[in-house]
Amino acid sequence: MAKRFDRSAACIRAGRGFGAYGRECGLGVTTGVLIKAFIFDLDGVLTDTAEYHYRAWKRLADEEGLPFTREDNEYLRGISRRESLTLILKGRVYPEEKIREMMARKNNYYLQYIHELSPRDLLPGARELLDEIRAAGLKSAIGSASRNAEEVIDRLGLRPLLDAISDGYSVERQKPAPDLFLHAAAQLGLGPSECVVVEDAAAGVEAAKASGFRVVGLGPRERTGGADVVFPSLAGVHLSDILSALAPAVRG
Repeated sequence: MAKRFDRSAACIRAGRGFGAYGRECGLGVTTGVLIKAFIFDLDGVLTDTAEYHYRAWKRLADEEGLPFTREDNEYLRGISRRESLTLILKGRVYPEEKIREMMARKNNYYLQYIHELSPRDLLPGARELLDEIRAAGLKSAIGSASRNAEEVIDRLGLRPLLDAISDGYSVERQKPAPDLFLHAAAQLGLGPSECVVVEDAAAGVEAAKASGFRVVGLGPRERTGGADVVFPSLAGVHLSDILSALAPAVRG
């Protein structure tokens, strides 16, 4: 059962008073900095389709006679399909037509694998945190490089909890450029300083920090250590925990 969000408790735990968070609570009366929204990466944060991506890339690589391991797959976190293929090719040169065909083939394999994706595939703590954010009167958005984000969101049953979606079709420049997150914030009518980005990839953390967002990193510190705060995952993490952890970063 999700922990009931207590606005006053969150404010107190963050070392702040009332008056700045929406209408009731914020990270700081003294700083004047408000948090009005959370922007989530999708894969590795709310769900984990990394295995499906690995299987799809591995199938393509095997067909093309290219070496590709699970370790290689870790370097593909948070970047676009084209950038991923470029890394897999490791300097090998192919005509643009072949590049497009390989990207399409990989995507077809991936779509086959995620056909059975459902709300049961949400990572622990993800739905609970989204519910708490909604109950607190804050906004939520997706900032994902995936061009399949809309389908994954629908299969996970998340659309009613989201106010905006920024995906691989939304912007030309992908992470580590900040465009995805800036586009999501713009859809919400907010600036970077009013939003918190939740990311599990170094490219995403870099993109968000470079454009003035506060960042919650998920996973190993060697991958997300550039974030303002880092949790192992969203399991057991509540909105009040995030506010408390971010307060020192805001004061600093």
